[in-house]
Amino acid sequence: MSTSGQPLARYAAARRIGDFVYFSGVIAVDPVTRDVIERFDQLPAAVSSQLGETGEMSIDVFQAPALVQSWVVLDRIRQLAEQHGGSMADVFKLVQYFTDLRDYPLYARVRRLFYPGEPPVSTVVEVSGMLPSRQVRIEVEGTAFIPGPR
Repeated sequence: MSTSGQPLARYAAARRIGDFVYFSGVIAVDPVTRDVIERFDQLPAAVSSQLGETGEMSIDVFQAPALVQSWVVLDRIRQLAEQHGGSMADVFKLVQYFTDLRDYPLYARVRRLFYPGEPPVSTVVEVSGMLPSRQVRIEVEGTAFIPGPR
């Protein structure tokens, strides 16, 4: 799975304005294959285990899409913050979009892995759909305060 690369359409993945870095909405799509990431086997085994993969198809088939997509989008935001000289701790605001708010508790569990201390400022919205397909269940955009070189 590749999580880096160019955006899937004509937009900037992130833009710095002064000491603020704004991240476009991130979805769990591999930019190389353009496949929606939604299964535990699309992640490193250690991550799948950390997210709670049980190995029981009757459980994992229902939980994997939300858990996997949550991890992929938050990890990509972490990578973008690092590319701009910061860390996830600098990402102070998240706007989270869900096609089904019943995915929120699983997402919140994953978000705690990225914010073990103080949580970010947060907005949660349910939407009717997201591009590029119905398989995309979660999109997250963020804002970071990362002082630039003076």
